[in-house]
Amino acid sequence: MLTSGILVIAGTAATIGFVHTVLGPDHYLPFIVISRARNWSLPKTLLISFFCGLGHVLSSVVLGFVGIALGVAVLRLETVESFRGGAAAWLLIGFGFAYFIWGLHRAVKNKPHKHIHIHSDGVKHEHLHTHEAEHSHVHDEEKRASLTPWILFTIFVFGPCEPLIPLVMYPAAKHNISGVILVSLVFGLTTILTMLTIIAISSLGVNFLRLGRLERYVHAIAGAMIFISGLSVQFLGL
Repeated sequence: MLTSGILVIAGTAATIGFVHTVLGPDHYLPFIVISRARNWSLPKTLLISFFCGLGHVLSSVVLGFVGIALGVAVLRLETVESFRGGAAAWLLIGFGFAYFIWGLHRAVKNKPHKHIHIHSDGVKHEHLHTHEAEHSHVHDEEKRASLTPWILFTIFVFGPCEPLIPLVMYPAAKHNISGVILVSLVFGLTTILTMLTIIAISSLGVNFLRLGRLERYVHAIAGAMIFISGLSVQFLGL
């Protein structure tokens, strides 16, 4: 049964979900920079973002329902969520740093250099050349590319929706279980839709950005941005 109290909490859930997502750069920045670095299409970027967002929300929803069913005090669940948040932040920091180092190594290894060719008629010409196309291992590159979405998914499953349980689920539980389901759906849909909207708009804009000679550092830049995003979550509470 939907009561006026549940409807108010549902409206609050939508507002909190929106603000929580917008103020948390870790919700969208990793997808934007990785998509740009790996030349993902927009549909692929949004699909990966959707599943990561779904895992992000569902992990907290499941924990909240278990806590409500077992009568666990909200403070205990907040402690669990705080631990998960710290773990997710450090995973994001570690992933960003590792990706930055790999991207930097890739950029240095792929530094363009000149080749001079002398034809039989004595004509000389030179051209810029990189070794990436000749010496890159395609299967290794594909393996790294396929692992990236899974790494992001794992990080997002660890990452909690901190406001969901204490500010939305527990107040709704005082009314009825259908109310808990409703407010959880509202919070989850708002969070995921906000993520996808920001990612879609930002990705379209970033794809027009041309870095020129810095283009070969695009992976290193992506790693640095993810690293900074993780630091902002861990030390600034974003």
